[in-house]
Amino acid sequence: MHPKISLEQWRALATVVEAGGYAQASEQLHKTQSSISYAVQKIERLLGLKAFTIEGRKAVLTPAGQVLYRRARALLDEALALEQGAASLAAGWEPEVRLAAEIVYPTWALLRGFARFAEEQPQTRIQLYESVLGGTDELLIERRVDFAIVAHVPPGFVGDALMRMRFIAAAHPDHPLHRLGRELDYRDLRQYRQLVIRDTAQQRVREAGSWQGAEQRYTFSNKATSIAAARMGLGFSWYPEETIRTEMAEGSLKPLPLREGRERFAQLYLVFADRDYPGRAAWRLGEIIRDTTATLCSQEAAARPASPLS
Repeated sequence: MHPKISLEQWRALATVVEAGGYAQASEQLHKTQSSISYAVQKIERLLGLKAFTIEGRKAVLTPAGQVLYRRARALLDEALALEQGAASLAAGWEPEVRLAAEIVYPTWALLRGFARFAEEQPQTRIQLYESVLGGTDELLIERRVDFAIVAHVPPGFVGDALMRMRFIAAAHPDHPLHRLGRELDYRDLRQYRQLVIRDTAQQRVREAGSWQGAEQRYTFSNKATSIAAARMGLGFSWYPEETIRTEMAEGSLKPLPLREGRERFAQLYLVFADRDYPGRAAWRLGEIIRDTTATLCSQEAAARPASPLS
């Protein structure tokens, strides 16, 4: 069997939905309104169903039309990904690699990977998005990056486990929570300011951190500002152990003596936007980041006995 409906006809239907009408779709596709209408009518005739109903002057999707639109959008996205992937294969080393990294991933390890990659491919540009939570997911789903370091694998993607991050609840040694001189519970934390990181997503925004029980909060866009605030005694937070190792060693931050939850763990993954067509440069940079992370994890394991929580 061969498809009865062409990609161009599916594109016409999808554009009518996304543009908000036949006239707007005509402008976007640079085709006459009658040709757009004919394409949609042909889909309806061939499939024996109605995709739209007219309410006033507006075309509204029927329940069947909603299903058609979702499947058409997926089909068009897959066709585009196929073309882009084939072009990447034909081009050899791509001129630019785009990646997103959750800000909890150690910056120095990322830059060390970049330095190694630069020795091999000095002409390839790198565009890095330092993202948080849903913002990383959006970059992958919208194919704005070649791959990403994420805290969880979005639906529809496959990821490789990269590293397990250890988070420590910490505050300045003179913070009132430390001055209580006893083990703390979450009722104690609720009375003091929590420092959180803002989600970089454009939709379904949420703040970083699995516990958000404090009434007082300061919300930041990057981890460096949050750590500086904690060093000034402005609040407490859970930080990746590697990120605040220096601050704990010098005594500007101290782990909170929580009765439970003083440490938490998160798994990071390396996820390609299109694993079938990753691009030669993107794949190589991903390999280097895997190697660099493996070295980091070995160093972390060696340093574990000296941990303040041990």
